[in-house]
Amino acid sequence: MSYKLNNDVRSALFEYLLRLGDDKLILGHRLSEWCGHAPILEEDIALTNIALDCVGQASAFLTLAAELENKGRSEDDLAYLRNEIQFKNLLLLEQLNKDFAYTIARQFFYSSFGIYFFQDLAKCKFEPLAGISSKTIKETSYHLRHCKEWMLRLGDGTEESHNKAQEAVNDLWRFTEELFFKNEIDELLIQENILIDSNPLKQKWRDYVEEILTQATLQIPQNENMQIGGRHGIHTEHLGHLLAEMQILARSYPNAKW
Repeated sequence: MSYKLNNDVRSALFEYLLRLGDDKLILGHRLSEWCGHAPILEEDIALTNIALDCVGQASAFLTLAAELENKGRSEDDLAYLRNEIQFKNLLLLEQLNKDFAYTIARQFFYSSFGIYFFQDLAKCKFEPLAGISSKTIKETSYHLRHCKEWMLRLGDGTEESHNKAQEAVNDLWRFTEELFFKNEIDELLIQENILIDSNPLKQKWRDYVEEILTQATLQIPQNENMQIGGRHGIHTEHLGHLLAEMQILARSYPNAKW
């Protein structure tokens, strides 16, 4: 499939789509680790379904990225044959499932961002990206509803659940600044009227998160030591271990078909 884009815009869109696909792929893998291990059967099914949604979205974004790159690579090549430095996912999404509260807090921070982000991206002038984003909004709405309800239960539940939820919020908050990362790629795509400037999104996200955490009797930490790097391919030690597990079959049996 060919698109009428100049080389600079095509290259920028490819990199932008890698970010989106990598976010979804890594989050989907992390959530899939709960399959058979969630605290109750209903959550086992729910988290697995959210994981499947994320992997499906990752496939759509990476398929479009491969088409734009036009170098003979497929979405599978992009998922399984790139190394850690080549992944552009948010640091937040590669963090370990320390416990159920960590998984819920991570999902809440990301989904509450995603619901606003994909509403903006659905207005994108690049129709293939707008179409994927429109579909993603529907699934993200469910993901947000699910994790929001759990944040309220955990935060305003027992003393133990409250403490675990607050610990998760405290530890993961430092990765949330990267949700709003912007560089020359974003600036070019905004200049070309392909993307909408999402600067107002940060305050909307912050207001919503504060509202829900307050209802859950949880507090936003006063943490100035925010961490970024994932968009540049600089990751925590957790991503390498995740990729080793996720990519082992494709790397052990190259060109295998199922």
